[in-house]
Amino acid sequence: MAGGKETPRQKMIGMMYLVLTALLALQVSSAIIQKFQFLDDSLMFVNGSAIEENTGIIKSLSKAVEKAGNNPKDIETLKKAEDVRKKTSELISFIQKTRDELISSTGGKDDDGVSYKGAKEEEKVVQYMVGPEGSKKGVGYKLQKDMNEYGEYLKTTAKIEVPKLALDGKEDPLAMKDPNQKRKDFPNLNFAETPMVAALAVLAQKESQILKYESEALAKISADLGNYKLDFDQIKVMVRPKSSVVAAGTKYEAEMFLAASSSAIVPSMKFEGRTIDVKAGMGIISFPATGGAYDKDGNVKKKWSGSITIKNKSGQDTTFTISEEYIVAKPVISVQSASVNALYKNCGNELNVQVPALGSTYSPSFAANGAQVINGAEKGKVTLVPTGTKVELRVSSGGNYIGSQEFGVRLIPKPTIKCLIAGKEANTKSGEVAASVRSIQMKADADESFKTFLPKDALFSVSAWDCILVRGKRPLSTKNFSGQIGQVPEFAGLAQAGDRILIEVKKVNRTNFLKQVEDVSMPTTIINIPLN
Repeated sequence: MAGGKETPRQKMIGMMYLVLTALLALQVSSAIIQKFQFLDDSLMFVNGSAIEENTGIIKSLSKAVEKAGNNPKDIETLKKAEDVRKKTSELISFIQKTRDELISSTGGKDDDGVSYKGAKEEEKVVQYMVGPEGSKKGVGYKLQKDMNEYGEYLKTTAKIEVPKLALDGKEDPLAMKDPNQKRKDFPNLNFAETPMVAALAVLAQKESQILKYESEALAKISADLGNYKLDFDQIKVMVRPKSSVVAAGTKYEAEMFLAASSSAIVPSMKFEGRTIDVKAGMGIISFPATGGAYDKDGNVKKKWSGSITIKNKSGQDTTFTISEEYIVAKPVISVQSASVNALYKNCGNELNVQVPALGSTYSPSFAANGAQVINGAEKGKVTLVPTGTKVELRVSSGGNYIGSQEFGVRLIPKPTIKCLIAGKEANTKSGEVAASVRSIQMKADADESFKTFLPKDALFSVSAWDCILVRGKRPLSTKNFSGQIGQVPEFAGLAQAGDRILIEVKKVNRTNFLKQVEDVSMPTTIINIPLN
């Protein structure tokens, strides 16, 4: 509870506040509403534990003062701590009353007893918390006044550093950079255009702030007591996780410790039967969270166990055990590609596979069924070369399996064969002037959509074709070519009006993204060009 360094619980609350701020900036959807309620429930759970802990401190101080002989200075210190607890309780009660009013005015709990009927309601929130425009009569203004006065009270009473607790937009580090948010006062910044369940989460976060500084104040006041020590009258094992919900592939981190500790006691701690390091009376637990059989909401419940052993007064070992439950959330795999719904067979389909929930800890590796995998130079970049009709891409991070993504496989569209004379497409209807046909170029143009998606794989060429000068049904001259351009100057000397040039395409090639050349299976392609 010392003021200079935040506890893991306080760090977790700070992280929840950042998440809450981010969610407030997003467009409201059912999924976002659920996350607001999850944040609110989580914060209220932590707040309840903090209230219980702070109340326990007062009881312990009272026993310590009595045991020390009720020294007047100690009694004065105890009275100061009790006043802080009373002042805090009054402010928390006001916040709870505000919460109850918001819930009841928007329809209360839904039939399932968990969610809220008016979770998305915004108008009633702004009416109650902000009030009529320009009136400043909303409850939010009283909350701002009470919170800031409470902070000044703690600074005076406990002599601790307390920042301004209820900030206007121009004072809030997260809002002052946004021109639209900067000009808002505290009630408008936190409750205008805000769904009811988000408003509850904001109130829960403000309550967490209050309880955090109350804890620091009680710790500072406790230090003023005479030399006393708290008795181990109620010993229990406590766990402080940084977060009880983690994404698969990230680390679950928590501190396991005794609720009452002493510098004279050096406990031995174990996690899942293995001895762990103990620092300042606390065992540090850290392990990669793994997924499993996720439920319909994408969560799976997990559990770990630990123990703490100390020497009792008789010198015998006393062991306390604990079993802690946590939730692993299924991370969302985000795949970005020019053609993400289906991949092209035997082509280099470039994908950008990210798992936003893992953040900077994301260290991907890939495997696939039905495709060759080529890792890219950048994190998350991978090229798939499908060999079958379906592809399953499996994603891992740091050796931990994350999930998979399935893709259909498309066949490469056949190219369009074109014949060019003098740089222009040959006129197969009206014909060409016989004397002008001296050079012919054959092209294989890729399908436009395929070319847009995979330009490196859309390089087609005609590699073998026959060119025949025909009069009636009788061929006059035949030439075979193995490149795209064929020279036929002799046709100009032999050709007469009414003759035709018949072209039969024998072979088409494709150069893929690896610069490898492969044959393309094509139907028989014959082009007739009348001569005038």
